[in-house]
Amino acid sequence: MKNCIVVTVVAFIFWAPPVLADESIGIFETVLESSVSFSETTDVLEKAIADSSLNLHASQNVRVPENMHQAKVYVLTSPAYVDAAMAESPRTVSAQILRIAVFTSGDEQTTFVNMANPVAHAMVYYSESGNYEALIAAANEAAGAIRQLVTAVPGKALSVQAEPRRTEKKYRKFNGDGPAKMMAKFRNWQESQLQIMVDDSGGFEEVVEQLVTRLDAGSVGDNEDPLGWEVVSQIRLRDDVVHLGLTNPFIEDKMVRINSRFRKDGKSDLSPYPGVDHVAALPTEVLIVKDGDEILVLHYGQMWRMQLYFWDSGYRAFTANVGVPGKIVNSIEDAIQGDQ
Repeated sequence: MKNCIVVTVVAFIFWAPPVLADESIGIFETVLESSVSFSETTDVLEKAIADSSLNLHASQNVRVPENMHQAKVYVLTSPAYVDAAMAESPRTVSAQILRIAVFTSGDEQTTFVNMANPVAHAMVYYSESGNYEALIAAANEAAGAIRQLVTAVPGKALSVQAEPRRTEKKYRKFNGDGPAKMMAKFRNWQESQLQIMVDDSGGFEEVVEQLVTRLDAGSVGDNEDPLGWEVVSQIRLRDDVVHLGLTNPFIEDKMVRINSRFRKDGKSDLSPYPGVDHVAALPTEVLIVKDGDEILVLHYGQMWRMQLYFWDSGYRAFTANVGVPGKIVNSIEDAIQGDQ
């Protein structure tokens, strides 16, 4: 009887019920409250990832203001999910990039683990796919794989839909939130993929190498300087697309501060930046896509992206930082275009 109870509990943790149309779904999901230190949590998690069905491509230590919290992000893919989405447009691969975040929060600086919710992302990027239901199921399986590997860490397993939360209908038509829609120019994800450059040389590998070299050669600034980018990850999902994950101190600092400024819950002198629980939004993305005889280099309008991940920061936070998305966009474009 005891074994039956254990099996039932484990199945409940990894199985997720079907999503209802009016159900509120988080762009993030908190999956664990750890009972060990930050370093012990990351050590156990990294071993669990290595033993799992997921592929780890990169990790990054996030620079939290004044080092008041610790945070680390892991960038992964699920081979099964990638295979399930192979017939989709290469411009949808952002849905397939999985991210796990480990961070400390609260007066005791307790360590938590959350993830960028694969199901919510699939709802955004596969909204018009004829294979929508199967892709949602594949995303749900990827989420279950993350929940399963995280249970290797001592602590309390959770499945908490975290803010910002939206319904399936909202994700499938996502073009911003509330009065800030105009800031994102009422664009959906496709319209928010901004073209940085087009190359018709036919040398896909050469373009990828050139762009990565150009980005790596840049001088990275500090948290007040948006210039210069670090290439966190370079993921070849299939023959016609490479996904680059970028970061720098500026974007990390601004994202944590923007989401912390007007939050009250969990904020104190010992835990001044509760927005650290949103770092699974990192890294920001660049896509290199082979489209017929052309190679397209794309990234996302940062105001659209900021609303997707940070709308719970409040409208005041957006108006107080209205210039930040433009600085990020311009910096990425300048770094990639180089001297051309």
